[in-house]
Amino acid sequence: MVRSSYPSVISALGFSRNADRAYHRVLPQSGRELVWVAASLLQTPEELLRDLAPLRERGIVTLEDSRLFVASPVEVVGRMVASTAESAAAAHARLSAVAEAIPFLSGSNARPGPIDVLDVEPIDGEISSGGQPVELLTALIRESRGDMLWLRPDQFREPREDAMAHLVGEAIRSGRQSRAIYPVRALSEAPDTLRLRSEVGEQIRLLPDLPTRMIIIGTTHVILPEPLGFMDEPRTLVRQQGWVEAMTLWFESMWDRAVPLDLDGARDSVPDMREFLLEQLASGAQDEQIARRLGVSLRTVRRRVAELLADLGADSRFQAGVEAARRGWL
Repeated sequence: MVRSSYPSVISALGFSRNADRAYHRVLPQSGRELVWVAASLLQTPEELLRDLAPLRERGIVTLEDSRLFVASPVEVVGRMVASTAESAAAAHARLSAVAEAIPFLSGSNARPGPIDVLDVEPIDGEISSGGQPVELLTALIRESRGDMLWLRPDQFREPREDAMAHLVGEAIRSGRQSRAIYPVRALSEAPDTLRLRSEVGEQIRLLPDLPTRMIIIGTTHVILPEPLGFMDEPRTLVRQQGWVEAMTLWFESMWDRAVPLDLDGARDSVPDMREFLLEQLASGAQDEQIARRLGVSLRTVRRRVAELLADLGADSRFQAGVEAARRGWL
């Protein structure tokens, strides 16, 4: 008899010939008592378990309450594919991490040699912790010059907000300007703070969300959390001109996209959301995500989306995006 040239599933998966033979001997008896399966194969239970050890290690054969259970070839392949996929995903994640680290390795090796460097100076700035943030900021603003630019994703809660508003008002009365960008949810979470800061003369605009806290003072100082985010400390105070200029350009790009605050003209404590909604819909955000980002109810978002579609004469969000682009709204 000619032996088939095609391997079995078990041998194709890398198991030995003995393991393959043991698998096919016990497969028809899956679910039976171990002692009876061993007896039918003229083996002791210990001998049979020894032959099945490689298969048990991979979960193909299991022993439950003295009964032997054997996975079918289809189940075996499914498990092996899933296991291989998990291993591949883990390897992909490790390789991605290594790939992200390569530029830093090459960057560290790309430094100019000692003979190519004319001068090396430390970056002008420091990372610090401790102290009272309001007192530190008060001293810095009073001892500096220039306008103030703020990103305030969450710094609008009492009790320290009254002190900050007084400080901003004092600076504005001295001839300086203060411009701040807040997340839209501040309209529902802290309308009194927005009104107070607006009354002392601060110019306020809104965006759906902000990535970090930040304050820029004139052309000389920028303060950021370290790392970026919403913590009071540690904080980075940088006086390096290039960094201050870069952060100022970043702020100005967000300021141009933000919507001016209009507390008196807002309906339902929410300003015209057209720009916000178009931006969020263009990014593929769902209504629930938009509601969380804007700090309003899901019902309000759905009503505003329906109104926006009607204004654009569109039957779908995709059509709305096309029409908004055609009108120059995006």
